[in-house]
Amino acid sequence: MYPAKPKTGLRTTRPNERWHIDLTVIRLTSGAKVYLHAVINNFSRKILAWELAERVAGKTTTAVLQSAAKFLGKTEVTLMADSGVENVNRIVDDFLDGSESKRVLAQVEISESNSMIEAFWRSLRHPWLYLHELDSIEKLEPLVDFYVKQHNAVMPHAAFAGQTPDEMFFEVDGVGEGLAERRREARKRRVTINRSKSCGVCTDDELSSDSKVVATAKA
Repeated sequence: MYPAKPKTGLRTTRPNERWHIDLTVIRLTSGAKVYLHAVINNFSRKILAWELAERVAGKTTTAVLQSAAKFLGKTEVTLMADSGVENVNRIVDDFLDGSESKRVLAQVEISESNSMIEAFWRSLRHPWLYLHELDSIEKLEPLVDFYVKQHNAVMPHAAFAGQTPDEMFFEVDGVGEGLAERRREARKRRVTINRSKSCGVCTDDELSSDSKVVATAKA
């Protein structure tokens, strides 16, 4: 009755081939709403720019895109966005007309979704922001700044075999091979350590005797 859902999302082959832009709403303990805009690079999952605002406005979207443009140079990039009012308005249209970005609307102009940045929102909210009392935008801003820096430069990504978004975006040579070798060495050390552990209760003779009993039972 329902079509099969794709198991692999949209993937690119180089940095700055495709960006995703979106906003998420964060409710403060006072009941007020704060709107967090961000741009993520599809190839590396690096957060290129972000901005907090107290209202939805096209100028906030253009400010985020302008900050992200420092990573772009003269390369043309496809900008994935949803059809929200923050992305489709005269201010954003005028900005994109004079930039290197080409906007496409997810699930409107193309079938792909904007799920990559939505996944980042989930990782930002539940393991981090919701552990703190969010009583003001001044309290929220350093929390977002800290997490974005950790996400970009510190936290290893499973999709990149342990590399960080910064290492993928700037295409640092040799990192992947070095991590793979270190994983192999760590696995060998872990096996050696585990096999050398003993509870200290059984003597060597008792262990040898038990091994013989087990071998006889299997036979």
